Amino acid sequence: MSEVGQQLEPPSHPTSSLPAGHDLLLLDKHQVEQLLGPQEVLSAVREAFLLHGRRAGRVFPFIREQLPGGALFGIKAGDVPTDALLGFKAAGFWPSNRQRGSEPHQATIVLVDPSNGRPTCILDGNAITAQRTGAAGALGLDLLARPDSSRVCIFGAGVQARAQLTFALWVRPLLQHVTYLTSNQRPDAAFEAAFADRCHIEHSRDPNAAVAACDVVITTTPGRGPLFDARAVRPGTHLNCVGSDTRGKREVPSELLAGARLFVDDRVQARQIGELQWASPDLPCSELGNVLLAMSSFERHRDEITLFDMTGIALQDLTVARNLLMGALRENVGTRLPWPW
Repeated sequence: MSEVGQQLEPPSHPTSSLPAGHDLLLLDKHQVEQLLGPQEVLSAVREAFLLHGRRAGRVFPFIREQLPGGALFGIKAGDVPTDALLGFKAAGFWPSNRQRGSEPHQATIVLVDPSNGRPTCILDGNAITAQRTGAAGALGLDLLARPDSSRVCIFGAGVQARAQLTFALWVRPLLQHVTYLTSNQRPDAAFEAAFADRCHIEHSRDPNAAVAACDVVITTTPGRGPLFDARAVRPGTHLNCVGSDTRGKREVPSELLAGARLFVDDRVQARQIGELQWASPDLPCSELGNVLLAMSSFERHRDEITLFDMTGIALQDLTVARNLLMGALRENVGTRLPWPW
């Protein structure tokens, strides 16, 4: 484990830095991307896990519903009462956007003043979602994978695959050999070019062989079914599973869940929409926030298979969004709108 998992105390965030008066701050895609930094995102996500582990931050019941035409719409909300932090992310997946030449994943984050219910900031949530999920994966990888892991297999070559691999290579420099697989079984030149100067990267058409040859497996697909056979996973492998975020989705075989040591971001949510929806209800799992809080007693056995089921929790979005709001106020970024009572 690197220093990523060892910095346990979240920073202080004085509520006096939040905007006063009756203005609403808007941060669009370009402004959010301008303010996002990987170290800051990783710190905010670590804080979210710690808050969740201490139950100092709350995760409210989520909404995730199918819409006419094949789209998905969801809301994840939560709060941190001691930090005056309250808000939600409205997000989903609109596959028809591809025909318009735009991104099918759409997300908007709203921060609300918990003292009066008024919105303080609305942020484009697409880049935030991608980066905070990449950071969560990196934290899980850093805490749970074998320290000598050097080979990673990643399923997917899209936005989330890039985010996961970017953060993984950052927190684990020993990961020098990358094998990736695509849904159309064809190499992705742009994906390879994005990482060619940081690792040896190659495409594979054989999922079982790719998994068997690697120490770390990352899955970032739409979750249409198991991507490989359980027998392909060698003892000592760590898996980060990203794609299962809705009822009916899955990326790994049930036999693997039964034989792995399981970790989740939120136990209830993972059993409802994550990979754990396919596991026995009494199968034990640990929340990553609790692992962070108990690092002195946490031990990973070399030959055990570990799996991090990542469904994404509202606290990750809120801590990142709050930091972006504070950065925007310091740097005078964003658009202020009058928002009278």
